[in-house]
Amino acid sequence: MNIYIVEGSNSGPVNGRLAKAELALAANSLNFKVVDNATSADTIISVGDGNINDKSVIGKKVYVVSDLNEIFADPKKILNNAKLKATIYEQSASSVPVSAANNGQKRIVAVTACPTGVAHTFMAAEAIEEEAKKRGWWCKVETRGSVGVGNELTPEEIAAADVVIVACDIDVDLSKFAGKKLYRTKTGPALKKTAQELDKAFAEATIYQPSTSAATANTKKKGIYQHLLTGVSYMLPMVVAGGLIVALSFAFGSIDIVDGVQQLKGEAHLEQIGKLAFSLMVPLLAGYIAYSIADRPGLAPGLVGGLLAVSTGAGFLGGIVIGYFAGYLAMSITKYLPLPKTLEALKPILIVPLLATLATGLVMQFIFGTPIAWLMDALTKWLESMGTGNAIMLGTLLGGMMCTDMGGPINKAAYTFGVTMISQHLYAPMAAVMAGGMVPPLAMGLATLIARKKFAKAEQESGKASLVLGLCFISEGAIPFAARDPLRVIPCCIIGGAITGGLALAFGSTLMTPHGGLFVVAIPGVVKPIFDYLLSIVVGSVIAGVAYALIKKPETQTTALASS
Repeated sequence: MNIYIVEGSNSGPVNGRLAKAELALAANSLNFKVVDNATSADTIISVGDGNINDKSVIGKKVYVVSDLNEIFADPKKILNNAKLKATIYEQSASSVPVSAANNGQKRIVAVTACPTGVAHTFMAAEAIEEEAKKRGWWCKVETRGSVGVGNELTPEEIAAADVVIVACDIDVDLSKFAGKKLYRTKTGPALKKTAQELDKAFAEATIYQPSTSAATANTKKKGIYQHLLTGVSYMLPMVVAGGLIVALSFAFGSIDIVDGVQQLKGEAHLEQIGKLAFSLMVPLLAGYIAYSIADRPGLAPGLVGGLLAVSTGAGFLGGIVIGYFAGYLAMSITKYLPLPKTLEALKPILIVPLLATLATGLVMQFIFGTPIAWLMDALTKWLESMGTGNAIMLGTLLGGMMCTDMGGPINKAAYTFGVTMISQHLYAPMAAVMAGGMVPPLAMGLATLIARKKFAKAEQESGKASLVLGLCFISEGAIPFAARDPLRVIPCCIIGGAITGGLALAFGSTLMTPHGGLFVVAIPGVVKPIFDYLLSIVVGSVIAGVAYALIKKPETQTTALASS
């Protein structure tokens, strides 16, 4: 039997994808064929209820699974039920946007985006959808993730919405919401305080009107930290690509003997590609920090400043400093340089890029370059020469920070440090960062297995998903547990993460890519030494998981504690 698996509009991005993966695995064991379109399918399974955006399913046999826990519990049973009980799907009237004035139902649309575009983006989207569903509201959330725009909002859906919620940690294009009531927040509050954020959206939303001064307004609202996260999010794909390609070059390289010492030499073509990718990291970081501050006029001076940071040896620190300088300079020229009306049109495409790029380049060369290069050189030499004791202390600090707020500012500070060190070809800090960041979700998943009776059914299912997210280096998989029982979960995770980070650097571990979790181990040369690195993750996760399993109160007591 050919089956096609789709997601209903209320499935939630994270749980929906996990449920689809469970069904696909079960289908293989039953000799069912999973196809990629409705046309060639005998039966279609809708994961989660709600509207199906794929209109090609209309007139086909569809089986809707409203409760995703049923899929996780017995996916084979779901497939067999689909074969027997699927019915012809007809387009419902609710799939067509209707004004709230016509039926009294509130309608919201939202956009979510986080720096990495992997975890908070989709978990915040799912939280908003779930809360809206509880209230009986119509809701659709557009995600701006690492793979681009997902679940894209149509002009009709935007027009029919009562309010737009923008839960973004980075700068995103909001021009299509011009004239709509819009409420800004971040992914953290949208995920952890969803009900309050939806209430505030209707109470505090204001009419969004993009203008030439939008960059100035953005800067006031976003703050310095968000500009840095925007730069990191655009730099991240280049770090991943460069690190993996350089690692592959060594996997296919050769061993040369120099002065009687064996040295590993990378394959020339792959090594050249990887190093060129690395050379773009700092320019992208600086360019998109400036872009976040000043919009497009800041991009050119930021990129040029980043290139000069590399050439002067100022590295990522120079890139960060010059990115802010270029952005605020471009914004100031845009705002304060008076020009005749006939020349105003030339300001964003000629005058601002010219003046800002020239000034940024000169400042980088003659003012910032030398002192920041000296600082970077001192930092690099310290990291390269640190002994085992200092390495353990650094790893312990980074591992603990990754587990403190699981995707929040402290977590992102540690992650940003690890990523930027890769641009300096220092791969040890990233090993501690990723290993430590995998501990919280792995530990919570392990705890649900050890002390199963202490967890509610929903938490047991969340534990299974948490294990998968942990293997993928998505620390946010532990957030549902931390939100319910923070006084026990967070200390256990910090202890486990700190132990893992310290062990990773005590073993001399290095990691050449900033993402991928356990799966990067399959690529030769990315992780060294593999066994010791994996051991550090296992030790910290087991300690944190067992500790939480021992001190966790039964579910009824935990709920009472959280509500008090």
